[in-house]
Amino acid sequence: MSNETNSSNFIKNIVINDLETGKHDSIITRFPPEPNGYLHIGHAKSICLNFGLAKEFNGKVNLRFDDTNPLKEDVEYVNSIKEDVKWLGFDWDNLYFASDYFEEMYNRAVLLIKKGKAYVCDLTSEEMREYRGTLTEPGKESPYRNRSVEENLELFEKMKNGEFKDGEKVLRAKIDMSSPNINFRDPVIYRIAHSTHHNTGDKWCIYPMYAFAHPLEDAIEGITHSICTLEFEDQRPLYDWVVKECEMEATPRQIEFARLNLTNTVMSKRKLKQLVDEGVTDGWDDPRMPTISGFRRRGYTADAIRKFCSEIGVSKADSKVDSQMLDFFVREDLQNKAPLAMGILNPLKLVITNYPEGQTEMIELENNAKDETKGTRLVPFGRELYIEQEDFMEEPVKKYFRLFPGNEVRLKGAYFVKCTDVIKDENGNVIEVHCTYDPETKSGSGFTGRKVKSTIHWVEANTAIACEFRLYEPLILDDAPENEGKHFLEQINPNSMKILQGFAEPTQIKNAKPLDKFQFVRNGFFSVDTKYTTDDKLVFNRVVPLKSSFKPGK
Repeated sequence: MSNETNSSNFIKNIVINDLETGKHDSIITRFPPEPNGYLHIGHAKSICLNFGLAKEFNGKVNLRFDDTNPLKEDVEYVNSIKEDVKWLGFDWDNLYFASDYFEEMYNRAVLLIKKGKAYVCDLTSEEMREYRGTLTEPGKESPYRNRSVEENLELFEKMKNGEFKDGEKVLRAKIDMSSPNINFRDPVIYRIAHSTHHNTGDKWCIYPMYAFAHPLEDAIEGITHSICTLEFEDQRPLYDWVVKECEMEATPRQIEFARLNLTNTVMSKRKLKQLVDEGVTDGWDDPRMPTISGFRRRGYTADAIRKFCSEIGVSKADSKVDSQMLDFFVREDLQNKAPLAMGILNPLKLVITNYPEGQTEMIELENNAKDETKGTRLVPFGRELYIEQEDFMEEPVKKYFRLFPGNEVRLKGAYFVKCTDVIKDENGNVIEVHCTYDPETKSGSGFTGRKVKSTIHWVEANTAIACEFRLYEPLILDDAPENEGKHFLEQINPNSMKILQGFAEPTQIKNAKPLDKFQFVRNGFFSVDTKYTTDDKLVFNRVVPLKSSFKPGK
């Protein structure tokens, strides 16, 4: 795997300075997803950053599951996250779970109580919101704030032993209810949840809150640079407070960067789950989803995603990236990897009336339009073919040079054909075109007698393989969903997927397997679908069209 992290950024400069000044002998980073959903393209940026830095500076990187909320987490998500990280081309030095540290976290909470830095509170969540204050008004102290250390220790142990109901009590840090930073206004650090945990079963009925657990996890593992997105910037003082007051030996440094936002999609796991739960998509790996598994199923490559993440860079400024930029890197990557093939998405029968009946010949075609070293293949050609419906027009518009009555075109790699007749159904729709061919005009024969203005692709009807083609558009119509108060579900594109029944040439396609990729002439890059392909039928997802108006830097 090539290293796509060599470009400079402010986080990399911090790491370089820390190593040069001797603050750290080596670095340890981590990727800490919560297993409550599938990873999306924003997580890919974080994965590339954390794993890339560790690789570049000969450090280590941990994959750690932040599994502190059993109500939303599932082993399905754990397994999918592992698969996604490995598919992107990375491997971790250590695999950890936050639940590995529940005992130590509990002991650190007890330490805070003994130091007078935490207390058990009986306020309801609604009352706590009322007491919290606003950005301009200080909060109000809980009436339970001044319980004795002994009472707090007793109540906290009873919480752990399951003697209270969910929501009946919480443990709060005792900091400053008048702090201008609302995160310092006695945040909840433990709550009661009588729920089975995917790792620890029913051993615990109290669970640490993320803001308390995460800095402890980093400190326990000796993380040197705890890299997260900008929404955690206001929580950094609390992160540092937890590490200090819990008397952790290691002191990680939290560094924030701007998260990745893409046009025409949503990047919230809660919203992505809603799309799945409400049947808008057929799962987390739907090819229209911005999840890593969705991109993989659609046919995006790991190389392209890593290059995309490298190109967008790392900064402190929030921005929105045009989704076509990702498509650009996918297209560039597939150009050299996906062999050429001929596929017909909207078939129209073409019969060459003067071609010998029952005869089939083999036509030699290139496997890659830009690389002769990829070799050639032999494709069957005969009297009956399929062409694209758009390649015929009974009454051509101006500057239409493809097939129409009386016009002559070249069939790719084969002969000139001239349209002589059309066959229509009872509704007047053209269902078949008849042509004659000139046997002297075969490609490569050196024929120079006349020229045609258009070349169209085709597949031989008797050997063609029936296929399903799925064409995709952005799932969300608005570049910035929920602008002007719109709900993102109101912005779903009804044409985000179009399913077509067509045909493909047998030579390249007959042995195609799930995730095999092809460049179908004029129709785009396609990948064999992993979910709906069967032994009897191939289903192709269009990864990206052949062209886009987008160019990097624009």
